[in-house]
Amino acid sequence: EVQLIESGGASVQLGDSLRLSCAVSDWPFSRYVWMWVRQAPGKEYEFLSRIYTNGKADYADSVKGRFTMSRDNVKKMLYLQMNNLRFEDTALYYCAYDFNSYASWRPKGQGTQVTVAY
Repeated sequence: EVQLIESGGASVQLGDSLRLSCAVSDWPFSRYVWMWVRQAPGKEYEFLSRIYTNGKADYADSVKGRFTMSRDNVKKMLYLQMNNLRFEDTALYYCAYDFNSYASWRPKGQGTQVTVAY
């Protein structure tokens, strides 16, 4: 079974930058499209970005131009570089390969907390 370990979350100030990481094990990492997803308090899971096997990525409008997703197929790592953080970026962040919009979806990792404050 896949193991996903997200890290890098922190409490930061408005406008700061942060880089999240996701370590993947027990899975054919390079064959999959990977995503970053977040959940703010009291809200549903929100798709943020997707990276394809060729390294190209696309983004939700809410983070486009501020977040950059990357992958390292050798290390089996995903990254999310987050710049110009806003209050509304406060959430628990997860990596995933199987995210969908169904209410039954649950992340496989523990997530990493990002809190943006003054």
